[in-house]
Amino acid sequence: MSPPRTRSKLIGMIIYAVVFVTVTTTAVVFSVRAASSGTDLRSNLTYIAPAGVGGGWDSFAREQQQAMRSGGVVNNVQVVNIPGAGGTIGLSRFSTMTGQATNVMATGTAMLGGIELNDSPVDLSDVRPIARVAEDYDAVVVAADSPYRSIDDIVAAWKQDPKAVTWTGGSAGSIDHLIIAALALEVGVDPAAMTFIPKSGGGEAMQTVLNGTSDVAVTGYNEIADQVESGRVRALAISAPERLPGVDLPTLTELDYGVDLVNWRGVLAPPGITDEELAELKAIIEETRNSAEWQDALSRNKWIDSYLTDDEFAEFITQDQQRIADLIKELGL
Repeated sequence: MSPPRTRSKLIGMIIYAVVFVTVTTTAVVFSVRAASSGTDLRSNLTYIAPAGVGGGWDSFAREQQQAMRSGGVVNNVQVVNIPGAGGTIGLSRFSTMTGQATNVMATGTAMLGGIELNDSPVDLSDVRPIARVAEDYDAVVVAADSPYRSIDDIVAAWKQDPKAVTWTGGSAGSIDHLIIAALALEVGVDPAAMTFIPKSGGGEAMQTVLNGTSDVAVTGYNEIADQVESGRVRALAISAPERLPGVDLPTLTELDYGVDLVNWRGVLAPPGITDEELAELKAIIEETRNSAEWQDALSRNKWIDSYLTDDEFAEFITQDQQRIADLIKELGL
């Protein structure tokens, strides 16, 4: 009889494989269609979101799509969703699109977490990073009638009993989960001892706060801004290094909690493309970033411009991957 942990890992690998086969079948159709349309990257581009419709990567990809179209950067852009395993199913499929420069894919913090959590055989060194484009930040949120009026209140209860506070956010190993882990380490709580209810996104996480299943949610501010403004929930702090324009929330660092984990969004190119094709894709992303349409998207979503490319982006990925690996190790995942 296999130990429970071994059986759990085996089951997880089987599920991973089944999902991979299912979702990538659709991706093959789209990628072949894109590849057969020619190599004029400004005529047709397929933008892969490695998550389901409505998630953070999907929103990012579709905002990029709209900015490319409206700004006249690319004539036709289609978004294809390949969800699963913290973005690593999409990354695995993308890594096989060798030489297909008409495909790009969204990436970011959650994918680095997915790589570590799923022990992915594929990482960002197997593709060609183009640029980091934007950052968004998580807010710490409670119900309007919550007894927790501040981060200090939460931390006091948490330190007294790590199980006393029930947290929620995205999937295990997500940026939401990692921010909670970083806060736990900051205040001396064992991250492996905390109670965390993983959800597929900010909407589901907020429902658990509103129905009392969880006490505190950590999720993207843009996902819950409407509920904060309506008074249904109270946001206590944001994970940004400094206050966001137009958002009246203190940062965790401002409140003397040294946590400012960034949820960054970037773009990847497939392996095997030429340097000329990579340069053209970089030009497309840079022109999109400089467009009025994209600047409007940044403002609407409370995203921060953080454009980075070339060697600086490669160095950033290496450092961020190590930081996330350390946090996941602390979580015992």
